[in-house]
Amino acid sequence: MNFFKGKKILVIGGTGTIGTGLIKELIKENPKVIRVFSRDEYKQFEMQNSPIVRDYNNFRFLIGDVRDYERVERAMSGIDIVFNLAAMKHVGSCEYNPTEAIKTNVDGVENVIKAAVKHNVECVLFTSSDKSINPTNTYGATKMLGEKLMQAANYSKGGVKTRFIAVRFGNVMGSRGSVIPLFKKQILEGNRITITDPSMSRFMMTVSQATKLMMKSCEIANGGELFVLKMPVINLKDLAEVVIEETSKRYEIDKDNVHIDIIGIRPGEKLYEELMTMEESHYSKDLGDMYVVFPTTYNKAYFEKCYKDFKLCRIGNYTSKDYDQIDKEQVRNMIKEERLI
Repeated sequence: MNFFKGKKILVIGGTGTIGTGLIKELIKENPKVIRVFSRDEYKQFEMQNSPIVRDYNNFRFLIGDVRDYERVERAMSGIDIVFNLAAMKHVGSCEYNPTEAIKTNVDGVENVIKAAVKHNVECVLFTSSDKSINPTNTYGATKMLGEKLMQAANYSKGGVKTRFIAVRFGNVMGSRGSVIPLFKKQILEGNRITITDPSMSRFMMTVSQATKLMMKSCEIANGGELFVLKMPVINLKDLAEVVIEETSKRYEIDKDNVHIDIIGIRPGEKLYEELMTMEESHYSKDLGDMYVVFPTTYNKAYFEKCYKDFKLCRIGNYTSKDYDQIDKEQVRNMIKEERLI
């Protein structure tokens, strides 16, 4: 059964890298309409004139900000499924502008929840981050609150049918403002790249992996769950070296002339990231390609019944420090498959 066929879908923050990837996949499922909601007028113009839209008539483009409840509420009228991708997501920007991060990443989530309840939509999916685990920065703290709001909404929604769920991402390779496009730009403009710490490790996923996680979560969720994809761990120095090698090869640059400068950890950054805390592992099951985390206030009997065919997670912290890192050739293959250089 095609879950998205004939559905009316709203993608909030739909003109970003992940939103664009999601929309490409949703089109294949033949939904009735896709509404793209964002505040970036130019990126909407670009998407409207892109091949993915020209060949598909059921698009609506809405300028608006997730901070504006009235606009969100109007955009959600008649909608079945909502993907909330809108966020301030750069650690440095959120660290120096915390009140702005709160308005988008917390107040914006609350606006989406209220509008969804009013219109009795079928499902709302919120995208979170591994930085929400034991947050050391404003961005992570706002994403943690977003997760809590979504879980709470599922148990305070009254008589509406809406399923509120969340997915927790790692770093998405090639997304706007992420490290691979930055490295490439630095190489082409100055024959150097900057890394914070060569021992730093990160959970990384591709746009296609992120898209599949979101779509699968919508299909299988009962409401209240948090889904976490099992992601490879990449060492920052290995990633930098691969980007240097592949960029030099493509643009005919002598890779020996490209230098790596170590600049130190920036405000709010961690040396490693976490997928799941020790406490969460007690409330989680292993679905094979991903984990499902239940809220600590969950109805144990209900969720045990829903996921009775899956085993419990190993108890412990799930951190990039403790996982085996993939080697440079595996990193290279991921970059090539996504055509990021």
